[in-house]
Amino acid sequence: MSDFFYLYDETVEAKTRFVSFMGSKQRFDLAILQTDRYYGKIIVLDTQSHRFAIIGSDDLNEPGYLEHIYNLDEEDAEDLRTFLQKITPV
Repeated sequence: MSDFFYLYDETVEAKTRFVSFMGSKQRFDLAILQTDRYYGKIIVLDTQSHRFAIIGSDDLNEPGYLEHIYNLDEEDAEDLRTFLQKITPV
C-alpha cells in the first residue's frame, strides 16, 4: 500500500451547535459547525437526511440551492432558509 498524497492535513478548533426545530411541515435536526475555514461560511449537517453543505449568506439567496442540496420542497426550504439567515454570518 502506497502513501497518500495529502493536499492538507490540519486540525482546527470548531464551534458546534446542535439545534432541532419544527418547520411548518417537518422537523429539522441540524449540526452547525463554524470554523475559520471556508471564508466565514458554516457547515450545516442535516442529521435526518444525512446531507450537508457549506453555506454562506450568498448561498441562501441562490434560488433552488437549499431545495437541491437538502432535497426539500419550496416550503420546507423556506423554513430552513429563514432559520439559517438568522444565524449565518454576513
